[in-house]
Amino acid sequence: MVSSDKSKKLQKDIDSALKQAEEVTEVVKKISEVKDSDDLKKIEGIEISEVAKKLLGTEVSAAVKEITKGLSLNTEGIEELRTKLVGRKSAITGVLRHIKDLDQIKKKIVGQKTNQIKSQFEQPTKQIISNFSSLKLEEKLKETAFDFTLPGKIPPIGNKHLVTQIIDEVAQIFVGLGYQVAEGPEVELDYYNFTALNTPADHPARSLQDTFYLEGVKDTENPEEAVLLRTHTSPVQIRVMEKRKPPLYIIAPGKAFRRDVADPSHTPMFHQIEGLAVDKDLSFGDLKGTLEVFVKQLFGEDRAVRFRPHFFPFTEPSAEVDVSCALCMGEGCRLCGSGWLEILGCGMVDPNVLEEVGVDSEEYGGFAFGMGVERIAVLKHGLDDIRRLYDNDVRFLEQF
Repeated sequence: MVSSDKSKKLQKDIDSALKQAEEVTEVVKKISEVKDSDDLKKIEGIEISEVAKKLLGTEVSAAVKEITKGLSLNTEGIEELRTKLVGRKSAITGVLRHIKDLDQIKKKIVGQKTNQIKSQFEQPTKQIISNFSSLKLEEKLKETAFDFTLPGKIPPIGNKHLVTQIIDEVAQIFVGLGYQVAEGPEVELDYYNFTALNTPADHPARSLQDTFYLEGVKDTENPEEAVLLRTHTSPVQIRVMEKRKPPLYIIAPGKAFRRDVADPSHTPMFHQIEGLAVDKDLSFGDLKGTLEVFVKQLFGEDRAVRFRPHFFPFTEPSAEVDVSCALCMGEGCRLCGSGWLEILGCGMVDPNVLEEVGVDSEEYGGFAFGMGVERIAVLKHGLDDIRRLYDNDVRFLEQF
């Protein structure tokens, strides 16, 4: 038990602490009621006791001045005030620490009163901090001058490259005719690129397809093992015939490479689509019918087709195919000169090619054809320079 004098002093300290806490709580409640952003701006940063005097309309007590001395009205000031009033080292916490020295009746009264004041103080301080946070956010939004009600920016949506569009269009036509799409490696063996296609090492036709050989592997003991970048997609036909037996109807789209100097009609890298049909009783008539259907679907029903004799080492007989000019319809103009535009080469598969892959040329025949994708782009869209396709100029590409 504590002495009577100590008990009186303790009670006096408790009463004083509770009274101070009540007065401060009343001030904080009044401040928390200020939510208008303009009013908040007027009182922000002013000493809390001065704000209290302005809001209450009367002079605040000495106890309130003492505990709020040097504290400005802002988020940091309110946090510091909370620490001083109800923190671990505050008078209120001291009251709770000495409740054990009171009698049972006073313990209950003081305990309830203390917890009530703490609860009443915590809620308005949270409200003040929330009000100032909202004010800061509002000011920041005004500084950035961003209207959140505006619709978002839609990123530009890309499109397929013109070369890809034409490959897809051609493939769709031939798939509709019953063909399958086949693919093969762009880095190829000399055997598949030349020898298997009836173009041995001493054949003069090789000079027309001078290509890029991989350094260190060109001069091998066996020339057919030399590694190069394919000059056409015809090697895909050989690889397919090695793995599958006739009947075969395939197209092989992809990149090809030749040592051409870049100019309006040539690039060292270009795209080809080659086709192959191997079956019994195929004739040149079947080839002509297939290509006429293809040309009319690609360029229009009003376009005429003609076949001119030509030479390819892997087909016999061979031909080049022309389509009538869209501007003059075969009459002759500045664009075409003669009224016709070359679009592809074709022919009946040479028996030597079939025998090379183990297909009996007495039982099966076939025809093949090949076209340059960039050339079709030029003919369909009137391009004056195929290099434009690879300049990566979006202003040009987005037209298609």
